[in-house]
Amino acid sequence: MKVFEKYSLKTHNTFNIDVEAELYTEIKNQEDLIELKDYLTSQRMPVLVLGGGSNILFTKDYNGLIIKNNLTGIEIIDEKKDSVIIEAKAGVQWDDFVLFAVENNLGGIENLSLIPGTVGASPIQNIGAYGQEAKDSILLVKGIDLEDFQTKSFTNEECRFGYRSSIFKSKLKGRFFITSVHFLLTKNPVINTSYGTIRKELESLGKNDPAITIKDVREAVIRIRESKLPDTKTVGNAGSFFKNPSINKSWYNNLKKEFRDITGYETGMDEIKISAGWLIENAGLKGFRIGNAGVYEKQALVLVNYGSATGEEILNLSNIIKEKVKQKFGVVLQEEVNIH
Repeated sequence: MKVFEKYSLKTHNTFNIDVEAELYTEIKNQEDLIELKDYLTSQRMPVLVLGGGSNILFTKDYNGLIIKNNLTGIEIIDEKKDSVIIEAKAGVQWDDFVLFAVENNLGGIENLSLIPGTVGASPIQNIGAYGQEAKDSILLVKGIDLEDFQTKSFTNEECRFGYRSSIFKSKLKGRFFITSVHFLLTKNPVINTSYGTIRKELESLGKNDPAITIKDVREAVIRIRESKLPDTKTVGNAGSFFKNPSINKSWYNNLKKEFRDITGYETGMDEIKISAGWLIENAGLKGFRIGNAGVYEKQALVLVNYGSATGEEILNLSNIIKEKVKQKFGVVLQEEVNIH
């Protein structure tokens, strides 16, 4: 295990923010994990575990140790007539894992195609899109508690999954190093086209029930995402910057009277979830730009770095957006991206 000093993180975050880590190391195998334990035992310091860097905004240099999780490997560890359990190491690229599942006709995560980041980030964020969430397929999360260096496992229930949240993003934030995740996938995929955009895209591809496959769904999702989201390789961004807010039904109905094209869907408990992207766009901020920090012109939910924007400039832009949306709709947006 090599530890580097004053290490640039520009290529390790998809916003392409040019900051440095005081110390940086990469974990690739079990031996590295053992060395990491010895290192952290002798030198206590702030620690940040980094996966694909696709859900983080650095606003300054990191004064501590950045641990890049590069553990890789995908293995079927149990197989039954109708299902399989797959263990995927935390450093595997998420979309590579989705591709593996789809190519083997294993259903449950196909709607999560092309989401950037790693497998290890999927339970932390409880990633979700187009009617699916990671929690729907996760059985077990394995890793190491960086406070006592004990190996621990969390069942689905123990992960305390919520909307873009989990125990790893709350109680255990910053202290649990995920090594692998167990997923339960089905050999008899149930096609989920509940989101109208997927169905429309499938129709444009000439795909109709009952012949639609999970490969078709994956292709449709990829086409949708590529049409409205900038490629992180060319334009710095972290995908959706804000969570979709939930408000009570009476509040929603009042907004509906004034803004007839606002849309939402019930989440239970007398709440309606509305699109943060719609709120931002209808606050007049789609395409809004301050210097090199801007709101993407094709999707208002995405903030972008058009060149040399700093993390502070992106954060300032996000605060302006929050204030404008609050002023017009009375709704307070919350960041989905982790800010450091």
